[in-house]
Amino acid sequence: MASGADVTQKISEAEGELEGLSLSKEEPKDDQINENDRKVEGLQNGVEVHWGFGLQDLYRIALKFYKDKEGKAVHLGYAEKCSLVALTQQVTHGPHDPVSSPPVGVLDVVGKDRRLAWQTLGSMSREVAMEQFVNKLTDLVPTFRPYVEALWADKLEKERLAREEEERRKEEEEKRKLEEEERRKEEEERKKQEETKRQIQEALNQQTYEQFRSYAEQQFPGNPEQQAVLIRQLQDQHYQQYMQQVYQQQLLLQQQQQEQPQTEDGNYQVGGESQTEGGEESPAPEENGHDSDGGEEDSEDEETSQNVSPASMWTRRDIQDFKESIRREGGDSVIKVGHGETVTVRVPTHEDGTCLFWEFATDNYDIGFGVYFEWTKDTSNVVSVHISESEEEEEEEEAEGEGDDVERLAGRKHENGRPAQSVIIPVYRRDCHEEVYAGSHAYPGTGVYLLKFDNSYSLWRSKTLYYRVYYTR
Repeated sequence: MASGADVTQKISEAEGELEGLSLSKEEPKDDQINENDRKVEGLQNGVEVHWGFGLQDLYRIALKFYKDKEGKAVHLGYAEKCSLVALTQQVTHGPHDPVSSPPVGVLDVVGKDRRLAWQTLGSMSREVAMEQFVNKLTDLVPTFRPYVEALWADKLEKERLAREEEERRKEEEEKRKLEEEERRKEEEERKKQEETKRQIQEALNQQTYEQFRSYAEQQFPGNPEQQAVLIRQLQDQHYQQYMQQVYQQQLLLQQQQQEQPQTEDGNYQVGGESQTEGGEESPAPEENGHDSDGGEEDSEDEETSQNVSPASMWTRRDIQDFKESIRREGGDSVIKVGHGETVTVRVPTHEDGTCLFWEFATDNYDIGFGVYFEWTKDTSNVVSVHISESEEEEEEEEAEGEGDDVERLAGRKHENGRPAQSVIIPVYRRDCHEEVYAGSHAYPGTGVYLLKFDNSYSLWRSKTLYYRVYYTR
C-alpha cells in the first residue's frame, strides 16, 4: 500500500506533466490568426453567398452537429476535443475568469486540460470564438460543410415552396374576388332583367286581364281554379308574343342600319344623298335615268329618296269601343278577310301630310299584319283595298322589295315594271282580337303605303277586320 508521501509525489508529478503540456503547446502565430480571420471573414461577410447562414445560426448548426455526431460519425483526438470545448466555453461564458470559475478537482485531468485550453484563448470575443469553432470543425470533419450546404438547400427549397404557396394563395384570392365580382354583376343583371320582366308583365296583364278573365269564364264557367290557370297561360303567351315582336323590330332596325351602303370616303349613302357620319349632307351625284318635261332630271326623285326610319307600334285595351266607333263610321273600314286571302290597303302619301297612322282589330281570331312602302308616284289620294287569293303572288311581290337599297328605290322600277318596295314592318301574326293594334310611320318620301292583312295561313276561318288609317301634318 502506498504511503501518503507517495501519493503526494505522484500528484505533483502529474501536475508537472500537465504544466509542461500546456507550456509545450504553441501559441497561435500572427499568420495563423490572419488565416483564421480570413476564413471567418469569408464566413462572416460571404456566408450568405457560400454557406447561406449567418454566424450565430451557423455556430448553432456546427455545435449541434458536433454533439450529435461526436463518437459516432465524428472521431477526434483528445487535443482537438479540448480545443473545441474551450471555444464553446469562450462563446458561452466569455474569457476565463479564475475568480468566478469553479475550481477543478485535483484528480480531474480532463477538466484541467480543458481549463488550460480555455485560458489560452485569452480575451477572444464571442464572435471570433464562434468563427474559430466553425472553421476548426470544418477542417477536422470533411462531412460538415456538405451537411451545412444540404441544410441551406433545404431551407431555400422550403422558402421557394412557401413563396409559391403564397403566390398561389394570392392568385386564388384574386380569382375568387373576380369570380365573386362577376357573380355579383350577373346577379344584379339577372335581378334587373327580372324586374324589367315583372314590370312589363304587370303592364301587359293590366291591359289584358279583363279580356282574359271574360274568355276564361266562357271556357270554364263556375270553375275559378281552371279560370285562373287559363288566365296565367294566356298572360304568359301574351308576354312571349310581345317580347318576340320587340325582338323582331329591333332586329329589323339593325338590318336596316347595316344595309345602308357606305361610300369609299366613309360617308353613308342614304336615299341618293351622300351623308357624312356627322350628319352633314353633301351634294348628290348626277343620275342617269328618269327624265321628265323636256329631258330634265326629275328632282322629285331625290326628294323622295330619304332614309326609311323604323315604324312605331303599340296596343290599346279599348277594343270594343274601337269596333263600335268603326261600325258607326261605316264605309270600307270593316272588311271580311277570307281564309287563305291577303288584303292589301293602299294608302298614298298626302301632299299635306308627314306621318301615317293606323289602327286595327279583329273578331275572335288573330291575323297577320305588315307595312310596306311602294316607291311610286300616285297623284290620287284615294285609299283602295286589294284582295289577293294567291299566296304565291304576295310572296312574289314581297320578294321584289327585299334587298333593294333605299338609294335606288325612289322613282325606279324592277325589271318586270313593278315599282320597288321597302319593308317597313314585316308581316307577323298579331293578337288583334284581344286588343287594338296601332302604329305610325314618318313619310320616307312620295309613294304608297301597303298595309297587308294576311290570313293566308288560315285554311278554314275567315276574319272580320276593323281598321282606320289617317295622316298628320
